[in-house]
Amino acid sequence: MAGLRDTRAMRPIPTFALLLAFALASLGPARAEPPALAEIVLVRHGHYDADPKAEETLGPGLSPIGVAQARLAGARLRGEVPFDAVLVSPMQRARDTAASIGLEMPDARFTVVEDLRECTPPTRRTEVTAEETPEALAACKAQLDRVFARYFKPADGGDRRRLLVCHGNVIRYLVTRALGVDGTAWLEMSVGHASITRIRVEADGRYKVIAVGDVGHLAPTLRTGASGDATRSLAIPALSER
Repeated sequence: MAGLRDTRAMRPIPTFALLLAFALASLGPARAEPPALAEIVLVRHGHYDADPKAEETLGPGLSPIGVAQARLAGARLRGEVPFDAVLVSPMQRARDTAASIGLEMPDARFTVVEDLRECTPPTRRTEVTAEETPEALAACKAQLDRVFARYFKPADGGDRRRLLVCHGNVIRYLVTRALGVDGTAWLEMSVGHASITRIRVEADGRYKVIAVGDVGHLAPTLRTGASGDATRSLAIPALSER
């Protein structure tokens, strides 16, 4: 038996196996999908009334005029290319707005994102932040910077559209980031309730701000929340009799 040799290592490799190995080697490493266009549509929540009984972390829900504004925003968006995702602030007025928009887009799926919560980032208008601590301002900035880093970038594997239902401070700060300007300038903008802001991120990473605070879907008598807007209500007025 000592004279026997193990001939298994000497067996020829089948031709098919050789061809397969050559083909796999020629392909090289797997290639990632090329970056693509990303469009982010931001809708501010509708009008709401202060409610001291509201749960502190959620805040009050929409007023009747706020529901009407949100329904009209949904009707405006309904005829567009469907959204790949709808992301919503956890605050009640944003949830109510998303739900009202959803009546116009029954196939939409909503995801609550904690970082879309309203907060106050640093601003050059120090009278506005007099009651805010430096820690709270810094935490808000970090929160919104996370949102920008996560969602405001080229898409993977084809064009993508996202709808973000959130708040005025959040939207204005994100616009300054897309414009590449001083982030403390966000208060120099004003966006109305249920307004629509559009930002595109090109495949090469360039930002294009298409619209800020668009309220073309709202009649003048339904516009609230922006600088110069009058106080409105959907309450039935008293009849003036003669």
